[in-house]
Amino acid sequence: MDSILKSFSGIISYFSHPLFTISDTKVTIISLIIFLMICIASVVLGRLARTFVFRITLQKGTEAQRGLAYSLGNITQYAVTIAGILIALDNIGISLTALAALGAILTVGIGFGLQNIAQNFISGIIVLIERPVQKGDYIKIDGTIGLIDAISMRATRILTRDNVALIVPNSKLISETVINLTAPMGTYRVQVAVNVAYGSDVTLVRDVLMEVALSHPPVLKTPLPQVFFRDFAESALAFELAAWLPDPGPAPVVASDLRFAIDAAFRKHKIQIPFPQRDLHIRHEAQI
Repeated sequence: MDSILKSFSGIISYFSHPLFTISDTKVTIISLIIFLMICIASVVLGRLARTFVFRITLQKGTEAQRGLAYSLGNITQYAVTIAGILIALDNIGISLTALAALGAILTVGIGFGLQNIAQNFISGIIVLIERPVQKGDYIKIDGTIGLIDAISMRATRILTRDNVALIVPNSKLISETVINLTAPMGTYRVQVAVNVAYGSDVTLVRDVLMEVALSHPPVLKTPLPQVFFRDFAESALAFELAAWLPDPGPAPVVASDLRFAIDAAFRKHKIQIPFPQRDLHIRHEAQI
């Protein structure tokens, strides 16, 4: 028994032996283990807090508030994780004062090499707080339309309609022009241009286009589709069918389906879709 106690006390003494000192705090193997455990626990608790806040916010609201729940969950995760890491650092003798001094030193490094990372991180926080765009929104940036899938600390992941992941730095969402196709209404209007021959019954054309739009399931009945007589074009009468969809996602497919249906309906009602044409007049002059 005495040998076991001596071995145990030797192990305790070994793990309690100071390795180095930080701000009058002796750092031992035990304190380092506690430091790592607190850091791991803060990361785990941060993720659990994010999930909890996300579910609570979503339960009290509607599905339209999913973006708000996502933002609040991420902000909570960042706060819990940072607080836990600060506690872990304080446990081994690194105080907030020392961190402030370290931050002043790192400012020089940020100015030279880490400014993009810092800029994207701060931009990500701004996006999560102000929510000009949020998870689940369809946006258009640099000519590309896609669905925001995730907003992380450095970049935002956008899934295009080709199901390709586009990684966009958070700073671009703040500093450049971004078109939010979802906010504030959520609905999206798809437009289909169509030309008919001169001499066509324009009232019949309008009625046929309205019938095609209202008979297509994805098209909303409220607000109603609209038919615009756009112009007397050079070789045709120019019309446009505008219909509202619940979201921008299926817009290309719906527009294609409407064109198929319009072509079939025009053939049924004998409405001609013209093609550009020119009249050539040949004049013969009398020879002298």
